[in-house]
Amino acid sequence: MARKCQLTGKKANNGRAISHSHRRTKKLQEVNLQWKRVWWEEGNRWVRLRLSTKAIKTLQHKTLGQFAKETGLDLSKI
Repeated sequence: MARKCQLTGKKANNGRAISHSHRRTKKLQEVNLQWKRVWWEEGNRWVRLRLSTKAIKTLQHKTLGQFAKETGLDLSKI
């Protein structure tokens, strides 16, 4: 499974690490992903998702059904 948020689609970002002598090396800025069990009211069951912390914060304001419909995720297949 790719390191990608299942709701928002966030993934790693390519960046540069710049040292004091201004040498530049490539670095990968990973997304802060967490496994989270979320209650899905429409399906009347728990759903285990790999979410970014930003998505977890957004779930405090929106329901899982609304959020999944906006992103086009089919929760019945998970």
